[in-house]
Amino acid sequence: MNKQSILGYQPQDSFIHRLNATAKLFFFLLVSIACMTTFDTRFLLFVALFSLILFKSAHLKWQQVSFIIKFIALFSLLNLIAIFIFQPTYGQELYGSRHVLLAAGYFTLTSQELFYLVNVALKYFCTVPLALLFLLTTDPSAFASSLNKLKISYKISYAVALALRYIPDIQATYWDISAAQQARGYELSSKAKLSTRLKGAINIIIPLIFSSLERINTISTAMQLRRFGSKKKRTWYTQRPFKASDWLVVILAIVLFGITLYLFKLNHGRFYDPFN
Repeated sequence: MNKQSILGYQPQDSFIHRLNATAKLFFFLLVSIACMTTFDTRFLLFVALFSLILFKSAHLKWQQVSFIIKFIALFSLLNLIAIFIFQPTYGQELYGSRHVLLAAGYFTLTSQELFYLVNVALKYFCTVPLALLFLLTTDPSAFASSLNKLKISYKISYAVALALRYIPDIQATYWDISAAQQARGYELSSKAKLSTRLKGAINIIIPLIFSSLERINTISTAMQLRRFGSKKKRTWYTQRPFKASDWLVVILAIVLFGITLYLFKLNHGRFYDPFN
């Protein structure tokens, strides 16, 4: 398994990687909240394009994110289909007008419904690249220190850091076992039938879960022996001071959030209505 295919942090020399973890976390949370609360298409389109540009500038490998992006794309598509199936008139109710594009009885498609579904899809383009960008460009220890700097308990912060560190280890172990199985004659690649691949994956995942639980128990025992959690505070080796670029990221997040507040007033609500 190529190391570049593992979904996890890999150090690189890019502007995004060099940013302070706290600044990146603040930007991700504030911009995500802004995107999830507003339905202004202009704002969502701008943030979506900006997120994709940032994602490209981080020099991330497609192999790292291909599976998770395909999974989220499938989930979002199913979500959009479900929204339309259960309430195909929701868009016209929101915007107070009706322009029929395709007449099909209960499943009549209107411009308003299509516009609403486009807004929902844009929310995925806004938040998913930012989430992946943060997770893949932030050292887990730096992430833990950023959480602690935001007044979150260092015990919780350290637990999150351990989880992020452990995810790549689990993936690497899974692919090692899969390669060993294939070396013994078990076909688990894309050439095999889907049922055969699913059966092989289950045969790998079950022992992997038990071995993971054993490793978790070993780590927790080692932490207890080192009296982890006995103090109210702790220092962080990876904590970095804020630089000018970090403050710029924080200011940009506040500006984007402020724009959504202005758009609430301008649109008299969360929704931008181009039909009236």
